[in-house]
Amino acid sequence: MKRLLLIVFIAFSAYKSEPEQQQRNPFSQVNIDVLLEDSLSIRAIEIMGEDLAFAGSNGAYGIYNSGQDQVRVSRQQYDSIYPEFRAVAGTSEDFFMLSVANPALLYKTGDDGKMELVYKEEGEKVFYDAMTFWNDKEGIAMGDPVGNCLSIIITRDGGKNWQKLSCDQLPEAAEGEAAFAASNSNIAVQGKKAWILSGGARSRVFFTPDKGKTWEVFETPLVQGKSTQGGYSMDFYDEQHGIVIGGDYTAPEENTANKAVTNDGGKTWRLIADAKDPGYKSSVRYVPGGKGQEIVAVGFTGISYSSDAGENWKELSPEGFYTIRFLNDSVAYAAGKNRLAKLKFR
Repeated sequence: MKRLLLIVFIAFSAYKSEPEQQQRNPFSQVNIDVLLEDSLSIRAIEIMGEDLAFAGSNGAYGIYNSGQDQVRVSRQQYDSIYPEFRAVAGTSEDFFMLSVANPALLYKTGDDGKMELVYKEEGEKVFYDAMTFWNDKEGIAMGDPVGNCLSIIITRDGGKNWQKLSCDQLPEAAEGEAAFAASNSNIAVQGKKAWILSGGARSRVFFTPDKGKTWEVFETPLVQGKSTQGGYSMDFYDEQHGIVIGGDYTAPEENTANKAVTNDGGKTWRLIADAKDPGYKSSVRYVPGGKGQEIVAVGFTGISYSSDAGENWKELSPEGFYTIRFLNDSVAYAAGKNRLAKLKFR
């Protein structure tokens, strides 16, 4: 195993979800334990064993060590730039962070204890939104269109090298179609499959059944047409059952056509809780062990929960967060404006 970042990182193993529970009561409340308060905006977090890695604004990145109950923060500089990181990912050996805007900068943990730049892309329209890994060797990141297709880069060697797919390998993007770097959850993976959620003028799902070798695209019924509308976050419980959520962050109370589910692997989507709360949300996750029925969604508007696959929701807290990841079936980490927190659901 590589020697990880000496100052910030500790050894970690890949996250494994808790086994499915026989029976438990639906959540009725959430306790919020703030781990870090700082002048940071954090939209990208990743579970690393029992710990949490993150990256955010002004070049900031770090880890919450749960054993020591301590957060360590460092800053990454490139020339005179302190990048804005909106996407992170991890394998059992390395942590990765990817910046938005021009130039796009993708870093991984290096052998010398510093972050190593492994991919750089320059261009006026370059803007990456999310990244994840299928396994320790194969990973994917996506961004807004450059040319007439989404920007998609893939690694097959554990993140040492990344190659960008050409537009002749991908479905054509619509005029004004892009994605939101709101919570590092535009991409979902299951097995060899991956789904990518777009928004703006069109809100669609781009799908690959074979780790990026072939692609097709499916429509969603989400609100779309304006640059601030569409799908902001996606999650899949298994290869057939998934959810997308979003809306319009400039009209967060609007709750029409902002939530949809699929039962056929993303080919078709059905609106749920239409014209019912919650309105705009930036991150959604299935609860581990919840059999695809339990879902939590967060945004700057608060924390909402469903126990019936999204048909009905209730607000558990008005506290705002941008992104959430589950550690197990009752504990999650969340991040937002100026803070990291541990959420304990009961």
